[in-house]
Formats: sequence, C-alpha cells, structure tokens
Amino acid sequence: MTPSHNPPHKWKIFLLVAVGVFMSTLDSSMVNIALPTILKDFHSTLPATEWIVLIYLLTITATMLFWGHLGDRNGRNRVYGAGMLVFGLGSLSCTIAPSLPFLVTSRCGQALGAAMLMATGPAIIRDTFPREQLGRTLGLIGVAVSLGLMSGPPIGGFLVQYASWRTLFFITVPIGLAAAVVSLKILPGSSKDTQNGTTDWPGALLWALGLSLGSIVMTHGGTPTARPLLSFGMMTIAIICLILFFRREKVASHPILPPDLLRDRFFSMGILSAVLSFATLFAAIMLTPFFLDRVLGLPASRMGLIMTALPAAIMLTAPVSGYLSDRIERRIIATLGIFIATAAMFSLTSLEPTSGQIGISIRLAILGCGQAMFLSPNSAAVLSGTKPNRTGTAAALLATSRNLGMLLGIALAGLVFSLVFSRLTGGLDMRDFQSQYTNEFMIALKSAFLAAALVGSMGTLTSWGRGMETIQDHESPL
Repeated sequence: MTPSHNPPHKWKIFLLVAVGVFMSTLDSSMVNIALPTILKDFHSTLPATEWIVLIYLLTITATMLFWGHLGDRNGRNRVYGAGMLVFGLGSLSCTIAPSLPFLVTSRCGQALGAAMLMATGPAIIRDTFPREQLGRTLGLIGVAVSLGLMSGPPIGGFLVQYASWRTLFFITVPIGLAAAVVSLKILPGSSKDTQNGTTDWPGALLWALGLSLGSIVMTHGGTPTARPLLSFGMMTIAIICLILFFRREKVASHPILPPDLLRDRFFSMGILSAVLSFATLFAAIMLTPFFLDRVLGLPASRMGLIMTALPAAIMLTAPVSGYLSDRIERRIIATLGIFIATAAMFSLTSLEPTSGQIGISIRLAILGCGQAMFLSPNSAAVLSGTKPNRTGTAAALLATSRNLGMLLGIALAGLVFSLVFSRLTGGLDMRDFQSQYTNEFMIALKSAFLAAALVGSMGTLTSWGRGMETIQDHESPL
C-alpha cells in the first residue's frame, strides 16, 4: 500500500496532527507552573517533584524511535490514533493521582502517548501532502508548537490560582479522547512495511536505556548534589548500551534504526544540525530568565512577557519559512536560519545590567526568527529525502534529535555557567547569588552564551555541509 499525498480530508488530517502537537506542548509548558503547588500538596521535596517533568522528557526521548519504527511496520495512523487515546487516559490518571509516585507514573503513561504523536505526526503530514506543500504545512505545525508554548504558562497560572493543579491535566482529557475517535474516521489506512519478522525488542531496550541514563546524567550530573562516581558509572553504562545498540542494528533483520539512514550524509547532517540548533536555543531559554530575575530584578509577569518574544517570533516566522522552503532550496533557508539564530546568541553575550527590556526582547525575537527559519525547511528536507517506508523512523529520529538538543543545551549552559561562576566566587553556586556578585554573574552568563553561540556556528556548518537535497518519490514502492 502506498501513501496517498492528496486524500480528500487532507486539511482535516492536518488539523488532527496540529491538535496533537498543540496538546502535548501545551501540557509540557503548563506543568512547570504547577510544580510549587504540587510540592506543597504532596508534602514532597524539590528533587522528587522534579521527576514530574523529568520522567515526561525521558520517556518521550527514549521511546520515540521505537514508535516511529512501529508506525512504519504496522501503520502510522494506527499508532497516532492509539497515541491520542493513551495520552488522554494518561491525563485522566494524572488528574486523579492520590500521591506523587502515582502522578509520576501517570506522567510516564502520558509521555508514551505524546511520544507516539510526535513520532508519527510529521510522517503522516509527509504521507498526506505533496512535496510542494510540505514546507508550508510543517511551518504551520510550527505555529501549533509555538501556540502551545506561549499559551501554556498563562493558562497554567490561571488554573492553578483559581482552580486546582489537577485541572491542568484534566483539560487535555476530552481533547485527547475526542481526537482518538476522530482519528478512526478521517485517517486513511497508512503505509506499512509488509516484510515478515519480529520487532527488534532488544535493540529498542538498549536504545531506551542508553538515552535515558545519558539524559539523566546530562540534566543532573552537573548539579551540586550530584555524585561524580555515580554519574560516571551511569554515563559509562549509557555509552555501552548505545554501542551495543548500533552493533545490533547492523545485524538485526528489522532494525528500529536502519544503518543506511545514518550513512546518508544529507540525512545525518540534517539530524546533527537539529541537535546543534536546539542546543543553541535552549541555552538561551534556560539562562535568560535567571538574568532577568537575579540581575534586573524583574517580576515574574514582566519576565514572562519578555520571554514570550521568542515563541511569538517563531509563530510568525514559521509559516513564511515553510512557504519559502517550498520554492527555494531548503538547505539555503535552513542554513540562513541557524546562522541568524547564532548571530542572536552572539548578541546575547553583549548583555549588561543596564540593558533595556526592549533590547533583550529584540534579541530573543531574532533568535526565534532564526530558529523558525531553520526548523521547517530542515524537517521538510530530511523527510523528503527519506523512502516512504522509512518516514516514521526518520520523523521519530528527527524529533529525538530535538529533545537531545534541548538536553545538551541545558546541560552545556548550566555546566559552563556553574564552572565560571564558582571559579570567580570561590566555590559559590547561583543559589548563593547576591548583588555584589553581579559582575561575576555576567561573566559566567556571557561565557555560557558564547559556548552556545559556538555550538550554533557548528550547526551552521553542518547544515550547509549536508549537500544537495535528494527527493524520494511519495509513491515509490515499499
């Protein structure tokens, strides 16, 4: 069976995918607001409460590749519809959670549903729309992502203040369950691998274990409470698991990550560019609020308004970027985008305690514009250059690369800042910051932003160095 790229309900299918993307990003951006309240309700500790966020990110990162592979083999639309159902039920379970361990477990189930949506959604778009509309459509998906990120904090804050943190999870229950029913009616039978054979379960386990352990070390290995020996051991196990995974994929009859995908320079450079691009972006997202709070002393409402400049710029730029990428070589648009984002990161190294709020917002907006210019063309190029029976795997690996980039950016920014600030202050941490350490804070901040800008520079080179785009026919035999 071949994927249809002009089904009668293609814009309804697009709306269904956009709802899934919006719902998952809205949920992730709302929950952070509720963490202090959840901590009080369950009389918990901060490290334990942080697992509400961490388990969600880890589960998505570790399982997306598996769901993409399963979608290629058994039908992407089936996996997507099941993902809606799992997400809705996971949200319901979070709503009624009687304890923190129950809530964390429910978040894991919710994340499984989100991973199914993220892994198969872009592949369904690729199946549904012709190549000349792919960039524009993925650009509109970028708008849904930005809307979820922008609306999450204010909606979450309102619900926590005037209702309960449980309503944050409940509002996605009817959306997820209704979308699961709708998917049965409008999603056509999707392409799938007709070869016989079993799924590579050992490979999936090695991949999930390697990424999970590595992600935990990246996010917590550099914190003051981390145990160096434990972190080293976990990272060693993670590396061994990933080495065994790649060795197994070379001999597995149905690998979840076909080795020939990574041998394709155009594909692998696109994936690497996505990692470096998101690492650059999330370094700014992580550290800028601390500058606004500790150095400028702004209230939370004003900080949120300034930070909104970034997703707002992405929302406005993504459709234009997608439209242009359908008419101009995608490598050019993507490389220009990451170049602009890198230039914005370099501009953040010029921040001072006297910097104006408008100037900061403009820098963040330029960073968002560059990121939006990169994201849609890069995604469209990677998916267009993939065989139809590998689209789910390619889309899942692309989504995984974005999550890995987020983790890398957060870890890199935190590590550089902590090392520099500690050296300049004789061993102090950011939590020990006082106004007399403003100069040391600024040096550490600029060092972290400079490191992120250098990462963006590498991303610019890898984006351009991928070579010319090769197109795989939507209708090619499976």
